[in-house]
Amino acid sequence: MDRIESLAGRHVPRAVTDTALALVLTAGCLALPLAMPPDGPELRTPDALWVVLVLLTTLPLALHRLFPLPALLVVSAAAGALQGLHYFPALSGPDGTSIGPTYLAVATALFLTATRSTPRTAALVGSVLIPAAAVTEAVLAPAGHRIAALLTEAVLLVAAWALGRLTRARAAIRDQALERAAALEREQAADARAAVMEERARIARELHDIVAHNVSLMVVQTIAADRVQDRDAHKAHELHGAIEETGRATVTELRRLLDVLRTDEEAEDDPSKQPPQPTIEALPALVDSVRAAGLRVDFSTSGTPAELPAGSHLTVYRVVQEALTNTLKHAGHTRTALSLAWEPERERLTVRLCDDGPAAEGEPVRPPVAAHGTGHGLVGMRERVGAVGGSLHTGTRPGGGYCVHAVIPLPTSETRHEGHTPYAGHPRPAGR
Repeated sequence: MDRIESLAGRHVPRAVTDTALALVLTAGCLALPLAMPPDGPELRTPDALWVVLVLLTTLPLALHRLFPLPALLVVSAAAGALQGLHYFPALSGPDGTSIGPTYLAVATALFLTATRSTPRTAALVGSVLIPAAAVTEAVLAPAGHRIAALLTEAVLLVAAWALGRLTRARAAIRDQALERAAALEREQAADARAAVMEERARIARELHDIVAHNVSLMVVQTIAADRVQDRDAHKAHELHGAIEETGRATVTELRRLLDVLRTDEEAEDDPSKQPPQPTIEALPALVDSVRAAGLRVDFSTSGTPAELPAGSHLTVYRVVQEALTNTLKHAGHTRTALSLAWEPERERLTVRLCDDGPAAEGEPVRPPVAAHGTGHGLVGMRERVGAVGGSLHTGTRPGGGYCVHAVIPLPTSETRHEGHTPYAGHPRPAGR
């Protein structure tokens, strides 16, 4: 039912137009005898048959949208009958009679048929009806005017047919353009949805990194506080304060990221809705937080810092964060060396973090892990480094311990652009 109503609604403008056109031509045909000059050609007196033929010549146009070919045939036949019975003069009579409403009705029906028919039907109508109508007009015309009637009728109908085909071609081009525009809009909407899903996946990875690191810190700090509670209450109090601070920071990070997830699609492209991402400059604070948990970290940098894209900044930070978290979980209070080596001449930044393995007896020994990694943390690090065009190597050391080695490419002069976030200055030096 909905489809029928939709089709009816789409045809209402055409129906109104066709009906108005039919009524105008009907009025013109009915008024034609009154406009004929007294000294014009002798014509048959209008009667009931004349009225019927006039109505058959014009009113079928109101139904042309539903029955194009039958309407055209009825209009053509009725117009020919009016002329053959001498109700109307020839197309071009001895007195110079001009084109009348009946001929306009035939031309209009042909135009509408050419506009609304398929190319095959339109070609058939043009090749059959136009010659037949032109020959009929020539036969019915008075002697001496048959060639003129033939040519006039042919030119009139060919012009109507060609105009109809041109109108249909323009409509087809317009429909194709609208369809392409709609397809483009659908494609853009699909791309926007894909971008949203990709952004949500990135945020999920950020959540994993933040929660895994901070919860690991809190667990280690809690264990350390319990161990020193009896012999060093002040140290235990400091560890409890660090646990509280880490917990508050975790909740704050989660709230910011979850706020992004709650925004609608229109707001997700708003830069103000995106949480600030950590950079290399945030590494000293990260190192301080793991030192508070008991991990001994030597942090050093070498070389001249170079401009680095924001994505590479985040990658370096997350790789170091994941590596320190793994060290806390698997090696305990061990010694760790973190180094950043800037090598602009080789267009790379090398990040290296190595630990000495379990620090004391009783600490759990970390089982060897393959260099390609099987856990989510190693896979995430490798994915991040690969996304910025770098390489990652992880594995156990021959004398014990574990190393994470990442190489991040620096932008060349050809690829450097304004969107990069430069790294300004070295991180503050850190002792053991």
